[in-house]
Amino acid sequence: MEVTIDHKSGYCFGVEFAIQMAEEEMDDSGKLYCLGDIVHNDMEVKRLREKGLVVIDRDQLKDLSDCKVLIRAHGEPPATYKTAIENNIELIDASCPVVLKLQNRVKNAYDKTSSQEGQLVIYGKPGHAEVIGLTGQTGDNCIIVTGIEDLELVDFNQPVTLFSQTTKSTKGFYELKAEIERRIDEVHGEGAHETLFNANDSICRQVSNREPQMVKFSGEMDVIIFVSGKKSSNGKALYNVCLKNNSRSYFVENENEIDLSWINVGDKVGISGATSTPMWLMEQVKAYLEAHEKFAVLS
Repeated sequence: MEVTIDHKSGYCFGVEFAIQMAEEEMDDSGKLYCLGDIVHNDMEVKRLREKGLVVIDRDQLKDLSDCKVLIRAHGEPPATYKTAIENNIELIDASCPVVLKLQNRVKNAYDKTSSQEGQLVIYGKPGHAEVIGLTGQTGDNCIIVTGIEDLELVDFNQPVTLFSQTTKSTKGFYELKAEIERRIDEVHGEGAHETLFNANDSICRQVSNREPQMVKFSGEMDVIIFVSGKKSSNGKALYNVCLKNNSRSYFVENENEIDLSWINVGDKVGISGATSTPMWLMEQVKAYLEAHEKFAVLS
C-alpha cells in the first residue's frame, strides 16, 4: 500500500495566519478568547482549547470586558467592533485580508445600490461566519442566495449587484450569474443586464484552485481518504469533487472513522483535506494507515 498526502491541500493562508496569531498570544498570556470556532475542525479546536483558547459566541462577547478577543479569518460585522469599544475589549484581528477587502467592496457597493434603488445579492450560506460579516456591511439589508432556486427572492424589476462568499464554488457562481442575466433580459429586453446587473466574482482563488487540483489528485489514486471537520462547507464541497472523480472516496473526521475494508492490498491511497484541515491531522491519518497496512483487504 502506498500512502500519499496531497500537500496542496490543508490550511489556506488566512486560517494558518489566524492560528499562528492565536498560538503566539497564548504563549504570552496562557489564555485567549476566540469569537466562534477558529477553524471548522473539531480536532484542531480541541488542540487549541488545551493550550488556552476559549471559544465564545456573540452573546457572550457582550458580557466580557477588559480582555483580549481573537477575530478569526472569517471576519466580523461592524457590530462586533462597536461592542469591543464599548466593553474595553482588545481585538486581535486575524480577519483574512481577502475577506476584509471583500467587506469593503460590499459596503461601497451597498451604498451605491441604495442610492439607485437597487438590490445587493450575496451568493453564500446563510448563517456562515463570513456571510454574517458581509451582510453586516449592509446593515443586514441584502439578499442571500444559496443557488438558482433562491432567485425568487430577487426583484428583477430593479438593478442587481452580485457578490460571492469567498469559499463558494466558481462553477456555481457563474451558473447563478448567467441565470440572473437571463431573468433581467426577460423582464427588460435583450441586453438589459449589461446596464442593470453588476456581477463581482469575489471567490478566493487559493480556495477555488483546489477543485482542479482535487480532480487531478483523486484521479491518480485508487482510494481517497478525505479528512475534514463535518461543519466545514469547503470540506463538503471538495469531498464531492473527489467523489465525483473517484467513487472510492471516503470522508472522515479523523483516523478513528477509517474502515480498513475500504482499502485493498497494493492500493495507492491519497489523503487530502479542506482549507480548514491541519497538516498534522493528515499526517496522523497517514501514520495510522501505514501502521495498519497488514489489515488491508486482499483484492
